[in-house]
Amino acid sequence: MSGIVGYGTYIPKYRLKLSEIAGMWGKDAAEIEGGLRISEKAVAGFDEDAVTMAIEASRKALASSGLRSSALQSIYFGSESHPYAVNPSSTIVGEYLGVGNNYFAADLEFACKAGTAGMQMTVGLLDSKKIEYGLAIGSDTAQGKPHDALEYTAASTAVAYILGNKKSEIIANILEMSSFTSDTPDFWRREGAKFPSHFGRFTGEPAYFTHVLSEGEKLLKQSKLKPKDFAYCVFHMPNGKFPRAAAKKLGFTPEQLAPSLTVDKIGNPYSASSLLGLAAVLDIAKPKQKIFFVSYGSGAGSDGFIFETTLNLPKYQKKTIPVAKQIEDKIYISYQQYLRQGHLL
Repeated sequence: MSGIVGYGTYIPKYRLKLSEIAGMWGKDAAEIEGGLRISEKAVAGFDEDAVTMAIEASRKALASSGLRSSALQSIYFGSESHPYAVNPSSTIVGEYLGVGNNYFAADLEFACKAGTAGMQMTVGLLDSKKIEYGLAIGSDTAQGKPHDALEYTAASTAVAYILGNKKSEIIANILEMSSFTSDTPDFWRREGAKFPSHFGRFTGEPAYFTHVLSEGEKLLKQSKLKPKDFAYCVFHMPNGKFPRAAAKKLGFTPEQLAPSLTVDKIGNPYSASSLLGLAAVLDIAKPKQKIFFVSYGSGAGSDGFIFETTLNLPKYQKKTIPVAKQIEDKIYISYQQYLRQGHLL
C-alpha cells in the first residue's frame, strides 16, 4: 500500500483584502465577502512564480520527511501558471533540489486538479514497483483579469507531497482512489491569452457540483464507507460557499470540513487549493483517522482519495510549520502593489 511520507507548503506573506479590490471598482465589499465567504487572498511577491514557490514547498517536504533529494524517482508538477510555455517546470524543480537525472518528470495541466492528477500518476508508479518515492506538486500564482469575478479569489500557494510505499515511513495510507471526468468547459484560457475566461454561474451546478458530488458518491460506494466514518473531509475550494455546500450534500458535518477551509483567508490558489486543505488537516489529525478528499479541475474532472493516518503522523507533525501558522504570517498590500507584484502594470 502506498501513501504520503512527507508534505510541504509555501504560502506567500503578501495578502490583499477583498475590500481593497471592491473599493477600486466601486463595489460593495461586504456583499462580495459575504457572497464568496472570503476576506483576503495570498499574493505572490514580485520575484516569485509557480516554480520558486514549488521549490520552497518541496524543500520543506524533504526536510520534514528526512529523505535525500536523490531518493526521489519522479516529479509531477501540476499548475495553470507554469512560467514557460515550452520548458518544463518539473525539471527546474528537480535541478534545484539536486535530484539527479534518473527520474520520471512531467508538467501537468488540468485546471485546479493538476496536482492531484500528479498524485495519481505517482501512486501508479509506486504500486507497479517502478519507484520507491515520488514528488507531486500543485503550485499556482493564479490571476484573474482586473474587474473580473476571478480577481477576488485567484491566489498563490504551493504544496508538495512525497509519496512512498514503505510502511515504516507512511504518515497517511491511500485506501481508495478514483476519478470522475467529462468535457465540460466552464473555464479556459486560450494559447497567448493572459487571463482565463469562464461561464460565470455555469461553473456551479453543471461543472463543480456535478463532478465533485458524482466523484464523492462514487468514492463512498466504492469504499463501502459512510460520511460518519471519516474524521475530516476536504474539497476543492474555488470560494468559501462551494465546498460547504458540497460537504453538506454528501452528508458531512461542518465540523468535519472546517479544518480544511483555508480558502477563507488565502483565497483559491488553483492547483494548490485542495492539497493545502489536506495539509491543514494532516497538521492536526490523529493516528487511525480517515480523511475524505475530492479535488476539482475545470474542463472538467474530480479526483477522489480516501486517506487513513498512521501512527507515524504525530512524530512527523513536530517537524512541520503548520498551515494555520503560515496563514497568519502576513503583510497587507494595496491594490496598486498587487498589480505591480502580479506584473499587471
